[in-house]
Amino acid sequence: MIWLGIESSCDDTACAILRENKDSIEILSNCLYSQIDEHKAWGGIVPELASRAHLEKIVPVLEQALEQANTSIEEIEQIAFTASPGLMGSLLVGANFAQGLAKDLGIECYGINHLEGHICSAMLDKGEWLADKSFIALIVSGGHTELVLLKPKFKYTSIGKTRDDAAGEAFDKSGKQLGLGYPAGAEISRLAKNGNKNFYEFPRALNEPTSLDFSFSGLKTAVNRYVQTKGKEFVEENMANICASLQEAIADILSLKAVNAAKKNNVENLILCGGVSANSRLRELLEERASKNGINLICPPPALCTDNGAMIAAAAIFRKRAELLVENREVKAWNELF
Repeated sequence: MIWLGIESSCDDTACAILRENKDSIEILSNCLYSQIDEHKAWGGIVPELASRAHLEKIVPVLEQALEQANTSIEEIEQIAFTASPGLMGSLLVGANFAQGLAKDLGIECYGINHLEGHICSAMLDKGEWLADKSFIALIVSGGHTELVLLKPKFKYTSIGKTRDDAAGEAFDKSGKQLGLGYPAGAEISRLAKNGNKNFYEFPRALNEPTSLDFSFSGLKTAVNRYVQTKGKEFVEENMANICASLQEAIADILSLKAVNAAKKNNVENLILCGGVSANSRLRELLEERASKNGINLICPPPALCTDNGAMIAAAAIFRKRAELLVENREVKAWNELF
């Protein structure tokens, strides 16, 4: 079975071609157009610009994916697209394109939840969903930070989430206060490699054993006050150390609560996914803490951490194998999956 996965929930236009075999899933291509240049001047994502960029790029990205996969459009047998959550205009571009293409080709088309796609990206290289096991998933990105208990047959229970800002937003907004470019997350990670993570102790909110919720708004405020107190010259001279300390504060609380969630729920498998899961310090610290507690950590490869079409097709494949996928049925919102 040849699948086309389409992702357009925010500011990345992505198409992937997957071959579903009996015992494996092969990524034939996974192409993406990033809109960073379109939004950089504004310091954040402008929804109208994002929608227009999707309209301009979705066909070229699909053509690139087909070429890399050495596949013709007529060979596509199933289509999966991101239906929710995301920016409404961006979602509409991908949904209308996918549904129109499916109708033209006379094939099935499925709407997939974006966050479920991130979770399934961690299982993609395994080729199958471990249907008889339970997992804790830490979904951490620019718009989401949540701990979810997953049981067989895609049964979800939300056990912790951010009360205000997502971790990815804390990276980007704090980076902006430090004078870094957009998006700041990757730049902070790069600079932190040459810094001292113990240079300054930024706050870890809700840092108590009984809570699995997160809060990052106070961290942004702390960074702002630190910059104002120390001054521009001091910040520039110590940028690597400040970035390392900031990164440590975020990675520390994320990894601590994820491992606590697994222990509290007697779960041996922990999934880390979402755009921020590409952060090397978060992966390192989570692996260290999971290993000490006998927990198996499962992470997607870095190429599958950010938004991509392969994860959307993977979610459709896993759901169809579990007989939980219905064509043209409106995808459930994230909170309705629980």
